[in-house]
Amino acid sequence: MIKRIREQIWFRILQACITILLFFVGSGAAAYGLYYWLRGTNITLPSSPFWGFILIQVAALIIMAMIATPLAFYAKRKSEKTFNLVITALQRIAKGDFSAYINPQERVDDEFGRIIMNINDMAIQLNELENMRQEFISNVSHEIQSPLTSIRGFARALQRTDLEPDMRAHYLDIIETESVRLSRLSENLLKLTSLESKHHPFDPKPYRLDLQLKATILACEPQWQEKQIEIEAEMPECMVIADEEMMSQVWINLIHNSIKFTPANGLITVRVDSDDPRHGPARIHITDTGIGIDLKAQKHIFERFYKADTSRNRDIGGNGLGLSIVKRIVDMHGGGITVKSALGEGTTFTVALPAPEEQAPQK
Repeated sequence: MIKRIREQIWFRILQACITILLFFVGSGAAAYGLYYWLRGTNITLPSSPFWGFILIQVAALIIMAMIATPLAFYAKRKSEKTFNLVITALQRIAKGDFSAYINPQERVDDEFGRIIMNINDMAIQLNELENMRQEFISNVSHEIQSPLTSIRGFARALQRTDLEPDMRAHYLDIIETESVRLSRLSENLLKLTSLESKHHPFDPKPYRLDLQLKATILACEPQWQEKQIEIEAEMPECMVIADEEMMSQVWINLIHNSIKFTPANGLITVRVDSDDPRHGPARIHITDTGIGIDLKAQKHIFERFYKADTSRNRDIGGNGLGLSIVKRIVDMHGGGITVKSALGEGTTFTVALPAPEEQAPQK
């Protein structure tokens, strides 16, 4: 990039030098021609070569001034107009108006043109960030307001003196459930914010991926046993270099999601493929026979707070942050995650972890 800028600077200098040289030569030639044309008329001119040379130089200066003055005035007006457009746009952006945009018809094809183009790009990107921020605040407010409304409503109901004991216990269970949802939302928000910062601990080390997946499946046993879901595992010995604690969150989120959206007596398969079991790369496929995800929703499932089925997610306590966390962790490892699904036919999440030498640095 620096080399390219340096080349552009030298090209501009060379271009300016050639233009000035041609301007001087052209003005001198015009003055020389004018002088000898006047000598051919009845106008009396000095016959001395010295004074003839002086007259030619004076004529050349006058010609240059006549050409340069209007050009300089035009360039000054054009630069002032462009400069004012830039200042006005920057002032609007500084005040938070990211809709500032300079009309392409008012651009100039020079350095100012590139500045204007970059300002327009900056305004567009800042506007997108502002929209994302507003949407994020709106989503957080909505997610917090919903359980708070439930807690407030059932807390008022508990104040009734004629409330039956079983109904009182039912209301208390709902309050506890909504409190857990709030706690989980807060925890996930803090986790996602930490992952997106530059200071989150990231400590990749070699470990047995197959053992980690088996431990995760066993830890989730109460959930899949309760729904009588069958778990099939195809996990040969596989070594990876990754942050074990962070990857544990990935498998917990994905397996929990499979259990949530798989009906009773369903099937979940966890399979590991590796080109080299000792060093990777590794591909982990988590497949379920659940409700599936439609094609439109698949494009957004890794976005914050996105829920393919809002009512279903609310019933099971989801907040739309789990897959965002998964995506961020996988990205930090230089890997990738994809989803393949169809409504009523189940879902397969595939996590690809690169070999150690292919892993990108943490971003």
